[in-house]
Amino acid sequence: MSYFALSEATAAAHLATVPVIHRILGGTSADWTVREVGDGNLNLVFLVTGPDGGVAAKQALPYVRMIGESWPLPLSRAYYERLALADQGRLASARVPALLHHDDDMALTVMALLTPHRALRGALIEGLRYPLLADHLAEFLANTLFYTSDLAVPAAQKKKRIAAYLGNTAMCRITEDLIFDEPYFDAPMNWHTAGLEDVVAAFKADTPLRLAVQDLKARFLAAPEALLHGDLHTGSIMVTDQDTKVIDPEFAFYGPIGFDVGMILANFWLAAFAEPGQRPGVPSDGWLLLQAARLWNGFADRFGSHWRNLDPLAEGGALHAIGRHAPALRETAIAARIDMIWRDALGFAGCEIIRRILGLAHVADLESIADVEQREACERRALSFARALLLMPDHFPEIAAVHRAIAPALLPA
Repeated sequence: MSYFALSEATAAAHLATVPVIHRILGGTSADWTVREVGDGNLNLVFLVTGPDGGVAAKQALPYVRMIGESWPLPLSRAYYERLALADQGRLASARVPALLHHDDDMALTVMALLTPHRALRGALIEGLRYPLLADHLAEFLANTLFYTSDLAVPAAQKKKRIAAYLGNTAMCRITEDLIFDEPYFDAPMNWHTAGLEDVVAAFKADTPLRLAVQDLKARFLAAPEALLHGDLHTGSIMVTDQDTKVIDPEFAFYGPIGFDVGMILANFWLAAFAEPGQRPGVPSDGWLLLQAARLWNGFADRFGSHWRNLDPLAEGGALHAIGRHAPALRETAIAARIDMIWRDALGFAGCEIIRRILGLAHVADLESIADVEQREACERRALSFARALLLMPDHFPEIAAVHRAIAPALLPA
């Protein structure tokens, strides 16, 4: 079958040809309701419901949706997304939507419909709270990152998995450009809140900052430690009070573990910096910082536990032997590895914060602040914090130190 872009008018008839989808939805295609809800930057997303159930169908477009055909993008990203969904489903099945069907020719992936879930970013902007969120995200990160790393996977097997994702170069290139390069020069699609011109100029001229960012780009390019989601932010997380699902892994590749961790921490911190502008005069309840701390501590605890629980006599991963005959050495290795991930996460978080304010793709947490002066003030504080993460990581040996640095910015305006 040759590719064509689906629409609300044609999606039902196309999906009706897939037996598993027909069984889930029930009735006939004439009984189904199709709604296109893709509000992201890249793809079409159809929610399809029938008499018996529902599905979510995601189709890649041959270009970046938010820009148009002037920015072409390969359809193969849908292949890597379904590959990642399958791998994540093996390791953290409760934290990702079930993969029901894929069609590489149509760049189409069909998943279980998440209901009554909603996107986390919008929920946080509304001030909603989710008691299990941090624990669920820690579970997802620890499981997917540890069990695809050299700690758990034999070297030959891991190299094969790295090779399986090597072709996702276009999506990696977007990250390389938007996160590590373009915020620091006059890229055509950069934009920022009025009033930040002095910060933009200062960051472009800040040699230590730019070198620190390039060091992290080098890590991103050359450290295939584990399978990454690659775009883990609060817009790619769906939540209810009792459930959390991570979606949209089309940026998946093998990279540094701290990248995924740093991306999601940065988005919690961005949400925290936005609170004084979203609700002027209202003291922050500190929930976002508490969740970030629970997420990091929960991830670190689980990651270490996964290592300790490996059978010391089994083959294990290429790095597994370090503690086989010396448990004390294993504990030292665990602490050292978690510290390395933490330092990487700090730097990647700083990069993410800067690009979400000075680059192309901003976040609604800040953009939803109607008062431009309030928004500028929130963004200035976030940018100053991000620079500190990149240039003074030794000031933040643990997450409590990070949150002590953020806390003054959360005081009522």
